[in-house]
Amino acid sequence: MLVLGGGIIGLASAWRLAQAGASVTMLDPSPASGASNVAAGMIAPVTEAHYGEEALLGLNLQSATAWPGFARELEEAAGLPVGYDSSGTLAIAFDPSDKAALDELHRFQDKLGLESEPIPAVRCRQMEPTLAPSIRGGLNVPFDHQVDPRLVTQALLAACRARGVVVNSAAVTEILLSKGGFAGVRTDAGERVVAGQGVLATGWQAGRVQGLPASAVPPVRPVKGQILRLRLPASLPRPSRTIRAVVRGQSVYLVPRPGGDIVCGATAEELGTDTTVTAGAVYSLLRDAQAVLPILSEAELAETAAGLRPGSPDNAPMIGPSIVDGLAIATGHYRHGILLAPVTAAMIAELLSEGSSSSGSEWARWAAFDPRRFSGEVTQA
Repeated sequence: MLVLGGGIIGLASAWRLAQAGASVTMLDPSPASGASNVAAGMIAPVTEAHYGEEALLGLNLQSATAWPGFARELEEAAGLPVGYDSSGTLAIAFDPSDKAALDELHRFQDKLGLESEPIPAVRCRQMEPTLAPSIRGGLNVPFDHQVDPRLVTQALLAACRARGVVVNSAAVTEILLSKGGFAGVRTDAGERVVAGQGVLATGWQAGRVQGLPASAVPPVRPVKGQILRLRLPASLPRPSRTIRAVVRGQSVYLVPRPGGDIVCGATAEELGTDTTVTAGAVYSLLRDAQAVLPILSEAELAETAAGLRPGSPDNAPMIGPSIVDGLAIATGHYRHGILLAPVTAAMIAELLSEGSSSSGSEWARWAAFDPRRFSGEVTQA
């Protein structure tokens, strides 16, 4: 069994497959890096709910529910922390127009039966005293949590190795086929690695894979996101939970880490493979973050980074069988890669384990995420 890609999706899938008894080799020249390494780690199905994405919301909720157990199991398997934090999320409106937008979001959340409590500005500041006095109100969202992606990927790498997963640092240059089915890969070292089953989990680069029929290549693209890490002096107070704010119509999030850093992001830019950190993005993120938390004017700008999320044509992930026998697809998670890692890994392990079937009721439920929907071979339920 080959797992192509060592981001959070590839690592989690390799771990679950090894637990199911498969002999697994994972190929990635730099595992536990990539987009996972610059993600904020929000497990936020409620505040990430969007119109027209009700099917995705169901998948997000299922994975968010699985995260506490997944985190405990991973910490035990790896002997390493993952930074899971269930403190909840506070969504903030900066001005009257932002408050109107937040109120509309709450009505949508309420219609979907999601737990989201409107609270006045004074209570927001009681919950988070460092908030600006000018904020207009917010939503208390206790179900939206966070985890530290850098800790998670390192723990997954350790858990994979403990389970006997072979980590091959070669880059895959071509997928090999035999009689129309998956037969292995060729690497940049000229090595042929033979296997009867594989998982394509290389993020946005899955859209550039060589060796597959054109209709089997996932239509995934890179979407640039820039983030900052801010570090307040130890003597100053800091937020105790994730803060997601709308500031003059722009979204910004602030995610506190136990070590004292605050992750601030994120942009979404359709700029191909460019990963330049730009002055404009840094400025706008700092401006909006400081508008919500004025104390951040005292923070050190500890890190700037940009990553490439894998986006799909319908902004939904591709999880399941490809049109090539023996090859599963796990990519296109866009802004939900961290959130969806547990459920994606479970689905891939079920699909490729002996006796599993992609036609069962659970798979029928998630037909909207079948990778074959773009080839015209699957009719969505």
